[in-house]
Amino acid sequence: MDITTILGISLALGAICGGHLLEGGHMGSVLQETAGIIVIGGTIGAVMVAFPGHHLLLALKGVKKAILPPKNDTKAIVEQLVGFAQQARQNGIIAIEKGVADLKDPFMKKALNFAVDGNDANTIRAIMESDLAIEEEEEEIPAKVFESVGGFAPTVGILGAVLGLIHVMENLSDPSKLGGGIAVAFVATVYGVALANLVALPLANKLKLRMKEHVQMRVMMIEGVAGIVNGEDPRLIRDKLGAFVTQGQGGDHGDAGEEKKAA
Repeated sequence: MDITTILGISLALGAICGGHLLEGGHMGSVLQETAGIIVIGGTIGAVMVAFPGHHLLLALKGVKKAILPPKNDTKAIVEQLVGFAQQARQNGIIAIEKGVADLKDPFMKKALNFAVDGNDANTIRAIMESDLAIEEEEEEIPAKVFESVGGFAPTVGILGAVLGLIHVMENLSDPSKLGGGIAVAFVATVYGVALANLVALPLANKLKLRMKEHVQMRVMMIEGVAGIVNGEDPRLIRDKLGAFVTQGQGGDHGDAGEEKKAA
């Protein structure tokens, strides 16, 4: 679980609500059902117009990915590829066929099957990069949806505030209600800005980082398979792929260097 996502949203909301209370306000003044309906309902409606249904489903799945990132042990993948390289160099490329059949990752399995079938590195690279481009485009969709939420929510919040002010103007005959009515009207703006800047846009940024990690892992696989097909030294492949092993993906460059020395 990526605890920073939950902690970040909680801290942001807590700090704002805490500051509001310290200034002498009370939570009842910002908990307005009508404003919530206008902002949340209006924003969801606008997003539904902007994106097809399956894009919205991908965005919902993206929330899970932001909180529960996929477990990609990059260091283990490097070792798998180096192992295949050693087998291929000692016994020929066909020797890795049985091990490839047991792989769970469909992308790496497909690339290595192309290698076993005798395709050259350039052909494999072209096919797998095409597949990666399709994956990358799909991975971008959830981030784009949340960026749209971040764009629509403040505007819908302003719309809610204007509607509230219209209601206030209709009751100018009772000055005692003007202050409270205006305060309630601007709650919609608060909701819109908060939804955009504390939730939607940060989630979009987190999903972009997830996508970048995913693409880097796929590129690493392509480079590893190309090295196997070209008959490169397994130690050279480990060193080359070690550049992809970062702190956030299961290791760092120093670890890769230690593994090289051990080998």
